Amino acid sequence: MALDSCAERAATHTTSFRVGGVSVRVAGKDHNDVALDPLLEAFRCQTKCPDIDLQVEWTPSLIAPGGRKLFDSGSIWRLYEDVVGLQFDFAAPAFSGKTYKRLFVDHSFLHATLQMSESCFGETAIPPYPLEYPLDELLVTHRLTQERAIELHSCGIVADKVSNLFVGHSGAGKSTTSRLWATYSGVDILSDDRIIVRSHSGQILMYGTPWHGEAVFALPASSPVARIFVIEHGLGNVITPLTASQAVAELFARSFVPFHRHEYVDSALTFLQELVESVPVYRYSFEPDQRAVEKILHFHD
Repeated sequence: MALDSCAERAATHTTSFRVGGVSVRVAGKDHNDVALDPLLEAFRCQTKCPDIDLQVEWTPSLIAPGGRKLFDSGSIWRLYEDVVGLQFDFAAPAFSGKTYKRLFVDHSFLHATLQMSESCFGETAIPPYPLEYPLDELLVTHRLTQERAIELHSCGIVADKVSNLFVGHSGAGKSTTSRLWATYSGVDILSDDRIIVRSHSGQILMYGTPWHGEAVFALPASSPVARIFVIEHGLGNVITPLTASQAVAELFARSFVPFHRHEYVDSALTFLQELVESVPVYRYSFEPDQRAVEKILHFHD
């Protein structure tokens, strides 16, 4: 599958969105081809020079992939190695297990083509949001491998101009933490589940994403990271500093890194080392009540 340059592409409709500092321009022949699902609407933007240029096309059907399989998510998508880049295939029970869309991306994640199956969508009333989750997240997280950036399983909270990042596995208390902080005035919650962290102009910034958790917080905003807390449920609201090596290991275990290529893993580890050298990282064993918030508000490094 050849990926054309944006100059060679003809499209009637375009739209753009930006997540974590990564801008994506979507082009298609119909306004439905560039429709953003509700999660992405708040992240719509204007850009003349997108980081990723994506063309939406329709095809009668999508045949079985011929490339080497690199990864199987165990759910709706699988990844193959194409001649000029990567190929993501999406299949679901709603489409009788057929591949209903296919994303081709070059190795630099600059240009992409999304093919939509006419046969699948002709058989169902399901609205075709071409960029619906998880395709949007896959596109962004893979692009982050080319930059000094990473997506972390975390919630980002800005209070009194101080930005704290609370990193944790599922069930560690990210949504609970977000709800507790939401009761305070002057608090912005960038996300209650997934935050992108990146180096920008000499600062470490955290960005909200549309991929929220149970508390449903998702803001298209960013803020410099002051401190990082690896959270877990416990007793007494105890904060313990982590060494650089401990911090890298804990953050890596809670990151969204494409593991199918060693260079992506190496890139993530290099950035995490830079991150922990710039921002203090602590373990926070907390009890889920307002005292956990007060502990952070009165904490000094």
